[in-house]
Amino acid sequence: MHSINYLFKKLIPNSVYLLKCLTGVGICYWLYIRFPHYPFYWALVSVVIALAPDNSNKMAYDRMIANLLGCAVGLVLFPMHLSQPAAMGVGVMLVLALGYAVKKEETLRSALAALVIILLNEQEVKQWYVPLERVVCVIAGCLAALLVSLLFNLFARVLTRDKMRPPPDAAV
Repeated sequence: MHSINYLFKKLIPNSVYLLKCLTGVGICYWLYIRFPHYPFYWALVSVVIALAPDNSNKMAYDRMIANLLGCAVGLVLFPMHLSQPAAMGVGVMLVLALGYAVKKEETLRSALAALVIILLNEQEVKQWYVPLERVVCVIAGCLAALLVSLLFNLFARVLTRDKMRPPPDAAV
């Protein structure tokens, strides 16, 4: 009996995280299909990186800020005439330094992922609009993750509040 209770305690939080991921991926996949000329596949990457199994609105906002940090550093470095490995190395150092400076250590992974998305250049010639499109797509993924997190947290709060209320016929 103890192992069944343990299984349900582990399974239920993970199923909520699974639903969050599926919802976020669904939103971003809709964007990907709806706007095929834009690289919304980066929104798919961004949403799964930004979502986490925790139920903290603060962490959802922090991950959004971290993604913006990675995008900003990537945008600053993209036009510089650095080799891709040098730009990535400098970008990683800058993101880590800035992330520690603003005390966002727990969200640095999201910031680094956004940086890599912005700086990856698979084309021979750097096109100026490519990083801007990617920033829009990363932000779309972050916004989807934030929306999903906020809605799931609101839903969880409503369910918890309803469980704590006494049944209507139990009064008096």
